[in-house]
Amino acid sequence: MDSRDFSRLPAVHALADEAEPLGGAPRWAVIEAARRVIAQGREAIAGGGTGDVSAGAVAELAAELVRPNLRRVINATGVILHTNLGRAPLASEARAAIDAAAMGYSNVEYDLAKGERGSRHDHLRALLCELTGAEDAIVVNNNAAATVLGLAALAQDREIVVSRGELIEIGGSFRLPEILALSRGVLVEVGTTNKTHARDYEQAIRPATGLLLKVHRSNFAIVGFTAEVTPEQVVAIGRAHGVATMIDLGSGMLVEREQQRAWGLPPEPTVKETVASGADLVTFSGDKLLGGPQAGIAVGTKAAIERARKHPLMRALRPDKLTLAGLEATLALYRDGRAEEVPAVRMIARTTEDVRRAAEAVVASLCPDPTHGHAGYADVAPCTSTVGGGAMPTAELPSFAVRLPERDEPRLRAGPTPIIGRVAEGKVWLDLRTVSDEDLFELIAALQSCVMSPA
Repeated sequence: MDSRDFSRLPAVHALADEAEPLGGAPRWAVIEAARRVIAQGREAIAGGGTGDVSAGAVAELAAELVRPNLRRVINATGVILHTNLGRAPLASEARAAIDAAAMGYSNVEYDLAKGERGSRHDHLRALLCELTGAEDAIVVNNNAAATVLGLAALAQDREIVVSRGELIEIGGSFRLPEILALSRGVLVEVGTTNKTHARDYEQAIRPATGLLLKVHRSNFAIVGFTAEVTPEQVVAIGRAHGVATMIDLGSGMLVEREQQRAWGLPPEPTVKETVASGADLVTFSGDKLLGGPQAGIAVGTKAAIERARKHPLMRALRPDKLTLAGLEATLALYRDGRAEEVPAVRMIARTTEDVRRAAEAVVASLCPDPTHGHAGYADVAPCTSTVGGGAMPTAELPSFAVRLPERDEPRLRAGPTPIIGRVAEGKVWLDLRTVSDEDLFELIAALQSCVMSPA
């Protein structure tokens, strides 16, 4: 190979100087992009190609280098609480509260009335107690943290009794026994996978017993020949034997069962009714059915919450000011009777007819005139949405999707705002239940681009 073939490649600084005015990327990104483009040209020449390079390719790559890794996407999967896509989108009030807290300083640990140091745990206590009926409440950074903290505070180095049918595994292969081990509690399994009776708990209690734990199976269901002990029964057994009780609800529903039935959902136990069972501690997520930012919430008796609040783990698990601000604003919507303004709740409650109309509008915008050759590019098809996020595993929400050629799926993911759907039966299915009105315009624009410039 003649080494002089490489002489046609420009110097890095020269190519960067030519590319820099073509985009708004900083100099470091343009230089790095120029190096990479020239390296590609060198490889092409070595392979017998021409090795042509361009300033436009450098500008395009430089823009890619400075693009944030964490990006906003449009969720068209039909999974409302999609863990891979960040679970619950936040209400406008929550976003505004987070923005206000982020702009400058805040009274996160300062008592404005007394003019002295305060506690970050005070900001949401009254609101959570009002909504749940609990005596006291704290917030940590997720429900796994709330569970670990609760177990450590109530039963460290003591036995924790739990049904075999409730030894769940949550996302990322984290299993309850492993979480329990972090709290330095000793696991005592009772019952069987499908059946656990009150006598199983009673027979397991001995002087070393520190806690009776009940875990709501929020991410799977056991049906058929089954039996389980209710929260009220667990609490009654605990009180009779002087043993503390804790219930891990997982998803954390604040909407009453009557309203859930009106939406066509299998009723999910609410936080308020679970607190009413009398359990010392109830834990749940802030970013699942509640629809707020990622957080873990523990509510219960003053004594139990105080033990959790003073535990050394609290320092490692406590939330920041942005979480507190977003969660407070979300909870305020429930308090004010505006739960359906929480995006996750609104998507769950959305009628099938409304979703169908949105899907038909999208297709009409893509094929307004059948004589232009785009008829049949997209159509509307019935489908089923799910709640997701380890919540309501048996809930099925009738929905409608826009179906497109499968070839368009990579292009939709690669767009300025990536659009994430699902592929089935040789088509891309875009379920409109999880696409907000604000996102709909961007989705239509992206689809129109696919129509006008097919791959």
